[in-house]
Amino acid sequence: MLARLAWLVALGGLAVFGPSAIAQRSVKIGFVSTLSGGGAALGIDIRDGFNLALRHLNNQIGGLPVEVIVADDQQNPDVARQAVERFLRRDRVDFITGIVFSNILLAVGDTIFESKVFYISPNAGPSEYAGEQCNPFFINAAWQNDNLHEAMGHYVQTRRFENVFLLAPNYPAGRDALTGFKRFYKGSIAAEVYFRLNQLDFAVEIAQIRAARPKAVYLFAPGAMGINFIKQYADSGLRLQIPLFLPGFSADQDTIRAVGSALVGVFNSSHWALELANPINQRFVDDFQKVYGRIPTLYAAQGYDTALLLDNAVRAVGGDLTKKEELRRAMLAGFNSTRGFVRFSPNGFPIQNYYLRQVTQLPNGEIRNRLVGTIFTNHRDAYVQKCPLK
Repeated sequence: MLARLAWLVALGGLAVFGPSAIAQRSVKIGFVSTLSGGGAALGIDIRDGFNLALRHLNNQIGGLPVEVIVADDQQNPDVARQAVERFLRRDRVDFITGIVFSNILLAVGDTIFESKVFYISPNAGPSEYAGEQCNPFFINAAWQNDNLHEAMGHYVQTRRFENVFLLAPNYPAGRDALTGFKRFYKGSIAAEVYFRLNQLDFAVEIAQIRAARPKAVYLFAPGAMGINFIKQYADSGLRLQIPLFLPGFSADQDTIRAVGSALVGVFNSSHWALELANPINQRFVDDFQKVYGRIPTLYAAQGYDTALLLDNAVRAVGGDLTKKEELRRAMLAGFNSTRGFVRFSPNGFPIQNYYLRQVTQLPNGEIRNRLVGTIFTNHRDAYVQKCPLK
């Protein structure tokens, strides 16, 4: 009851912040993402997937013309804060989306929520927003930070690897990653190493792995961090001695393009795959390659799905963006996505399948992920019971 009252209080007086249903003629979206630096490939894929969906939607969201205002956070929390302030105070956006990294989202989340504007996450899903700090103005169209790592922890457990070396960058998503892995992996941990965010030289960590002699290595390292680690791990000779397991975004097409054959054979976990056989995904994969000239990543799929989620919700309220509670209900009810139909827990995180993929070299020499099987079906995050929202 208290959570319900808090939600209703949050809605109080919202009409003054935006246009009335009669005056609403367009949807304005603030898109802030990492578009430069070592994490740029991730933000660019999210942006390109989002833009492709808008193209498929005739540049409308819920039947209304859409205006997207783009800002580069440069993977810097202070820059992100400035962009969000502009979106809210000057541009008066209806929604905000785009953030890749959890530390960036945590730096701006309170400001967005206090303004009673929905943040729709195309990637970052920190545990803080899944449990006791869940917020009615937060919806994640992708996944909760722990989830892909939970799936790979479960798979490595089924393979009976007795001693695993864990590595991740020292920031919220890195800590969530290894927490998720350990939630389902019950074997011994050779070491749990957190390296500096944006680190590119892993000579020390690779020496530690060599000395520890684990049975397997599990790495979470998005963007340039993962590319450099995998290259250096292969060059060290350990890649052929100690199996490397990854979450999908550390073994996706952006990393494959940069690393090449060193990734062939590596298993990874993902909530999305190129081969998912539904019309939305098939159109997305085909048209992404035609428009951008490259194979899409799960980041691109998440950007695409974020636009579809917004379109479905705005359509459900007849374009009346003052109906905040109805918008939230429409988003939680679910939508048709590249992953099939996805619904949500009360904390705003998806309930969905998680898959096993393997990086494979095709007869024509092309390297891409192949869908191997399903690890989890209709999997929920581990924090939802702590969320007071209903």
